[in-house]
Amino acid sequence: MTGEYDHDSLPAVVSNEISGGVFFHAVIQGRDITVQLPPQITPALSGLPASSPTFVGRDNEVETLLQTLAPDCRDGKPTLVSAVAGLAGVGKTELVLQVAHEALGRNGWFPGGALFVDLFGYDNDRRLSPEHALDGLLRALGIPDEHIPAHLQDRSQLYRSVLTAYAEQGKRILVVIDNTSAADQIRPLLPSDGATKALVTSRHTLDVGARLHDLDILGPDAAVDLIRQALHHARGSDDTRVDAELQQAKTIAELCGRLPLALQIVAALLADIPTRPLASVVEDLSHTQDRLGGLQREAKAVRAAFHLSYQHLNVEQARLFRFLPLSPGPDISTEAAAYLTGDDQPTARRLLQDLARAHLIEPGQTWDRWHIHDLIRLYAYEQGRSQAEAGERNTALERLCGHYVVTAKAASAHLHRLPVQGASNRFQDRTDALAWLEVERSYLTAIVTSSPSLLLPDACVALVGALDRFFDWRGCFDDWIAVDTAALHSVRRENERRGEGTVLNHLGVALRQVRRLNESIEAHTQAQTIFQELGDRDGEAQSVDNLGTALQDARRFDEAIEAHTQARTIFQEIGDRHGEGMALTNLGLALAEVRRFDEAIEAHTQARTIDHEIGDRHGEGMALTNLGLALAEVRRFDEAIETHAQARTIFHEHHDRRHEVRALGNLGLVLCDVQRFDEAIDTGSQAAAAFEDLGDDYSQAGALTNLGNYLSEVRRFDEAIDVYAKAASIFRRMCDRHSEGIALENLARALLELRRFEDAVGAHGEAAAAFGETGDRHNEAMVLDDVSLLLWQLQRFDEAITTHIKAATAYLEIGDRQREGVVMTRIGALLWGLRRFDEAIDASTQAVSAFREIGDLYSQAKALSNVGNAARKARHFRQAIEAYEEAAAIYQDTRHEREAETVYRYLSLAHNELWRRSHIA
Repeated sequence: MTGEYDHDSLPAVVSNEISGGVFFHAVIQGRDITVQLPPQITPALSGLPASSPTFVGRDNEVETLLQTLAPDCRDGKPTLVSAVAGLAGVGKTELVLQVAHEALGRNGWFPGGALFVDLFGYDNDRRLSPEHALDGLLRALGIPDEHIPAHLQDRSQLYRSVLTAYAEQGKRILVVIDNTSAADQIRPLLPSDGATKALVTSRHTLDVGARLHDLDILGPDAAVDLIRQALHHARGSDDTRVDAELQQAKTIAELCGRLPLALQIVAALLADIPTRPLASVVEDLSHTQDRLGGLQREAKAVRAAFHLSYQHLNVEQARLFRFLPLSPGPDISTEAAAYLTGDDQPTARRLLQDLARAHLIEPGQTWDRWHIHDLIRLYAYEQGRSQAEAGERNTALERLCGHYVVTAKAASAHLHRLPVQGASNRFQDRTDALAWLEVERSYLTAIVTSSPSLLLPDACVALVGALDRFFDWRGCFDDWIAVDTAALHSVRRENERRGEGTVLNHLGVALRQVRRLNESIEAHTQAQTIFQELGDRDGEAQSVDNLGTALQDARRFDEAIEAHTQARTIFQEIGDRHGEGMALTNLGLALAEVRRFDEAIEAHTQARTIDHEIGDRHGEGMALTNLGLALAEVRRFDEAIETHAQARTIFHEHHDRRHEVRALGNLGLVLCDVQRFDEAIDTGSQAAAAFEDLGDDYSQAGALTNLGNYLSEVRRFDEAIDVYAKAASIFRRMCDRHSEGIALENLARALLELRRFEDAVGAHGEAAAAFGETGDRHNEAMVLDDVSLLLWQLQRFDEAITTHIKAATAYLEIGDRQREGVVMTRIGALLWGLRRFDEAIDASTQAVSAFREIGDLYSQAKALSNVGNAARKARHFRQAIEAYEEAAAIYQDTRHEREAETVYRYLSLAHNELWRRSHIA
């Protein structure tokens, strides 16, 4: 085709010759045809809307779409239509515009330009029919009005013919169709020549044979960057509010659900007033009830965008959509949704799939679960409040809560190996029950913590009781405490005393697991008081037994033994064999702590017998675990190994991974006792790793401490040091200072083996402080004594003396006069070496008093000899003679002849020195 324009004499006649092809204006086809055209032709083939300069976080999506538009198809199967779907405001239009502009700028991709049409598919007032859309597209292609057919089918055929002609002439066109709501609105607009490509956006997932692309919300960093770039674009790079208030910006991004439309509105509001701090936006948006109201500016509003989608729902879909926010969890199952609506599951699933196609909800990570965006949830909640019939929402909630209480109780029954009531067919076995609890954990937590008023007190208490075993097994202690605390508020609000006692009991156990021991003891004490007032002997026995366990952890062993004994007595009186076995197990643990091992073995053996008789295999496993520990203490190692192996097998059968790993760790202790160190190291490593996988930090730290001991036995001190340090760090984080002290003391000893003396002093000092804070004066004194000796070796004598004195004071306070005497003897020797003889006399004299009190004659004589030596050096000869004479007499009486001879020599020297001094005088 050739043509000439006479620019000096417009309007002019233009002559165009078409040869060997097709030119669309008057729609004339042929060969060697001359057509008279108007002086200017302006088909809108470059009329794409401008793209945003603040486009972030979509690099992967852009690249994926560009690959579908590229002229060279690598796999031989070109993608002709790409459909981008997502919820309102997620940035579908902006994505395809960015891609379209990029594609048009690439040489040879779309030399014919691009067509763009907005179908306004969700706006009833502006929605374009396919006929009207084709009319505009044909005009954009240069087809005169008089040649545009009247009917849809004819318009579609002509439109496709024009696109085909452009493609055949090497002027392929890109078609961009925005905001379509239904397949029948777009099908007539899609190219069919096999070369022309199209980009489509919709809030629905459309069935039009397109390659589907679901667009999600922005990532956290990209969401913040969008606000930053929007402010820079509006106000320049001098607007540094985002970086100056970065945490506030991150909070805004989350409050906006990382939805681009909401983020753009917030950025515009901030740009309106350059002095407005981001904190003020956080404050406005933090009010959940009015957050959608805060996300609007002029013509832009998040609520309005959502409303356009909502209007396209039918009655059933809209009803379910309004009910979904009643579920407080992060997502919802099809089963739970069916209880909300009162429908069967197939019906609920169909409706949920309809909402997912509309991108008002999204499929969850697993099949049959559904997620709703936070802002959509707020909008649905608003619609529910404004449109629901009286009582309809409460009825839906009652159905849902009832379902969860009944099902959780059924699952818990499988965990406890108890007879299943009601929902007996809901779970096939324990594994099935555990899987359901895992999936629904966040919802079960939320239904109590977020909506406790939804549950009657009895239901609230039942749910707490149903969840405690699961939370314990999985180490979900934060959830456990949160649920019990919320339930406690609920039952107290209703003045339900029995429920209050039950929940306090559960809460006390949870608090003990995270080492909040004073709070745990207080909770169990309150529960005991309530059950005593109510005359509930079973509740009283349980609370007293739990109190005993908390007292054990607080190292108040005598009180713990008394509590467990009392609990056992009550359980026996009321004929509760299961409770009696549990109390015996706990009693055995307390007895072992005070080294009454024979009694502990008897208690654990009785507990195991009871659990075996009543068929409580899990309880039997617990009794075996504790029995194995006690057997090892009395060096019955073979029995201990067999017992731990039996316990591990039982826990494995019950899918109780946490206690199975504990049994494995206990087995490592016994293997170390019998010097099978390589096996112990392997077992200890497995236990530490398993506890870490389970998220049980406290047990992991204990396993690490044991592993460090095994490594030290084979002199792998570098590895042991790393393990001890990690254990101490975890115990510190868990606020268990006593266990931290043990790990630190072990760390110090490993450091000493590598002659890292200064590091060892530091570790010893931290260990002593930890023992002192927890009231363990015995271990504190022993560590202080070790530190003193080390400081002495490092010639830090003043520090050594001060630390020795602290150790002696601690021994005195706990009544250990033997060790007090030993330490004072060491102090005397150190002072003597420093020629501080008067102080040495005092220290050695104190040692004499300690040894005399406990009747240790040999040590007493040795200390007296030290008094004599220091007194002789201080020229206190009469005091020296007196001390030597008493020491010699004791040695004579106890038949320590060699020591007596030595003292007699010293005595002779003292007499001579006294005589010489008196004669010189």
